[in-house]
Amino acid sequence: MAWHLQRLAAFDIETTGINTEDDRVVTAAISLVGVGLTTESHDWLVDPGIEIPAGAAAVHGITTERARAEGQDPASAIEQITAALAAQQLAGVPIVAFNARFDLTIIDREARRHGVEPLIDRIGGPEALLVIDPYVIDKQVDRFRSGKRTLGAVCEHYRVPLVNAHAANADALAAARVAWRMGSTMIDVGGTPLPALHTQQIGWAAEQAASLEQYFARQGRDERVEPAWPCVPLPQPVLYAV
Repeated sequence: MAWHLQRLAAFDIETTGINTEDDRVVTAAISLVGVGLTTESHDWLVDPGIEIPAGAAAVHGITTERARAEGQDPASAIEQITAALAAQQLAGVPIVAFNARFDLTIIDREARRHGVEPLIDRIGGPEALLVIDPYVIDKQVDRFRSGKRTLGAVCEHYRVPLVNAHAANADALAAARVAWRMGSTMIDVGGTPLPALHTQQIGWAAEQAASLEQYFARQGRDERVEPAWPCVPLPQPVLYAV
């Protein structure tokens, strides 16, 4: 059976910022969808342990005060999120995440920060990951389309409703619906076995990063774009000569 006709684990997080090494999870959602079964949704509100900047709160609506009053302990929440994702991966269910590089890297670093076993260790290494990223796929199959590639813009392009954007559960479900639409309408996407499609996305993400770096260079901007996908490896320590 084609991957898009099977169970999918839609995943999204909202955070304190966009730095994958230092920022923290504020909300998270995992929704199991597909194959005619009832959608099974799990949501977390997390006390990140640091201040939530006003800019981030303006996006997702969670203030520091609310997170402290209502949020779970971060170590407990990250353990639950990581365990839930691992259970689906070990059962062969792909994670669907829009711009998965961000979400999965944040979760990896949060796990290590709080002494939780990371997802990639629970499933046998990064090569065991099975991820569908509509962001990467869209940039590959429609690379010359102008305009933004935000989740909202991609949902509009694929005629997928997105209500309550930047709520983790809404964004997760929207990403799954976009993935389903891609698999249903694009033979080369929907007809590719899941492990092969995952491997293709690794290459596509690296190519997209290189292309963006080249664009920046033409603009006189010396900026590095991360090529690793779907989880950025830990930074290597800098060794200094003695």
